[in-house]
Amino acid sequence: MFRDMRRKKQELTQEETKEILLKGTSGVLAVLGGDGYPYAVPLSFVYDAADAAVYFHCARSGHKLDAIRQNEKASFCVIGQDVIVPEEYTTYYTSAIVFGQIHILEDEAEKRRAIEKLAVKYAPKDSEAGRQAAINKDFAPLCMLKLSIGHMSGKQSIELTRRKESRQA
Repeated sequence: MFRDMRRKKQELTQEETKEILLKGTSGVLAVLGGDGYPYAVPLSFVYDAADAAVYFHCARSGHKLDAIRQNEKASFCVIGQDVIVPEEYTTYYTSAIVFGQIHILEDEAEKRRAIEKLAVKYAPKDSEAGRQAAINKDFAPLCMLKLSIGHMSGKQSIELTRRKESRQA
């Protein structure tokens, strides 16, 4: 169903891929939009390894939700590192991409658990009471999405692969 990576040497391990998802602060969600055009939108997110899922928040209406209601297949890409090296005409990068089924969380308890995970990620120093107050203030109009991961892969630039190989030698 999913293609093998063409440049296998540059493929990251599952642990390295998960690390990018855990540390990343934004990524690009891609869905099938209107008239068969891809629709890709940058979003804040939280990855939950235990759930094998990525969670997002959004408004209750819009292009993204219309597309999700039409087709639940989606992909999400996070860039872990992006260092331009002009003298080498290249970029030292790492990235992760996940594929899966995305849906709108309808269950209030599941929706609350998801937004709490997002709040902890983006406001880790806030108190529990502070996070709950912020969540409660905007909970009613909040829409939460869950991308259940069916496949994931990570990749790095050949330069980073070579650097890793030389350290292991």
